[in-house]
Amino acid sequence: MRSWAELLPPLDSPLMHIPDGFLSPQTYLPAYAVAVGGWVWAARGIRQRLDETTVPRLAMLTALAYGLGLVMLPIPGGTSGHMLSVALLALIFGIRSTFLAYSLVLLLQALLFGAGGITAWPVNALAIGLVGAASAVGVRTLLARIDATAAVAIAAWFSVVLSGLTIALVLGIQPWIAHQTDGTPLFYPFGLAITVPAILIPHCIIGIGEAALTVLIWRYAKSRHWCA
Repeated sequence: MRSWAELLPPLDSPLMHIPDGFLSPQTYLPAYAVAVGGWVWAARGIRQRLDETTVPRLAMLTALAYGLGLVMLPIPGGTSGHMLSVALLALIFGIRSTFLAYSLVLLLQALLFGAGGITAWPVNALAIGLVGAASAVGVRTLLARIDATAAVAIAAWFSVVLSGLTIALVLGIQPWIAHQTDGTPLFYPFGLAITVPAILIPHCIIGIGEAALTVLIWRYAKSRHWCA
């Protein structure tokens, strides 16, 4: 019997970024509606949150997230993953600014490097930019009473894992959402039994590197009083 890793198809795009053609219209069209609502929500009061000193910092760290997102780490099955840096942005600038900034990162990566896709963009943005940011801030808040460094590290780890889990769930339900009358999937062919371990296990490991990098840069940002 083949392992879950051997069952995964070789992909040119990283599995953490869903490529075009993997999602049904029943998935990405509602996702666009939700994402647009999220972007409107995130943009409210942006002038109050971003001033002449905050914008260059956000731009610099967003560029870092963009660059790190292009460094692919191979995972079993011919796919790859990468660090997100979304927790770093969220812990310094907050959820709303991070969601907007990371959505732009994902759009540029899709347009310029084929990392992800336009139809899948809202799902990637919601899964990574919103779920990742919200989980990082939420976990950090829950762990506020423990050591600050440990709280940041755990928050960063969870941001990667929960983003990956969201992607795995969205992909894994595609055979159930869109299929032919005989049950043959029309889009992504693998169910949750494959997608969850295939994505989650490698990103549990990637999350460790994410945690270390986040702590390192967060300490510097805190010492410079950058944190929101």
